Amino acid sequence: MNVLDLIQKEQEKPTVPDFRPGDTVKVYQRVVEGGKERIQMFEGVVTVRKNGGLAETITVRRVAHGVGVERSFLLHSPRIDRIEVSKRGIVRRSRLYYLSDKVGKAARIKERKVDRKAERKTAK
Repeated sequence: MNVLDLIQKEQEKPTVPDFRPGDTVKVYQRVVEGGKERIQMFEGVVTVRKNGGLAETITVRRVAHGVGVERSFLLHSPRIDRIEVSKRGIVRRSRLYYLSDKVGKAARIKERKVDRKAERKTAK
């Protein structure tokens, strides 16, 4: 392992949950306004997960007041406080760009049923 890999491993966040495109996530981001810092939540469907390592980004899409809003986040950024997975989605693609053309019920993604017993065993 070379020096660059060691530095990247050191700066990666160990607390990034396991999620895929199609999952609904809540991204809590630190926002600085003036001299104050607060945490702002952005909830939506993960449409894209790109790159890997330190440069890994996700694009999250939601509809706010009838307007589609997409936002990209660096996963290992110090500005990201935490990421929570709300729902697991069933999709067959790794890039969900087609969701930007859909409106209302057509933009829904089927929810994947999660086996709670298996989830508890893996958490231990």
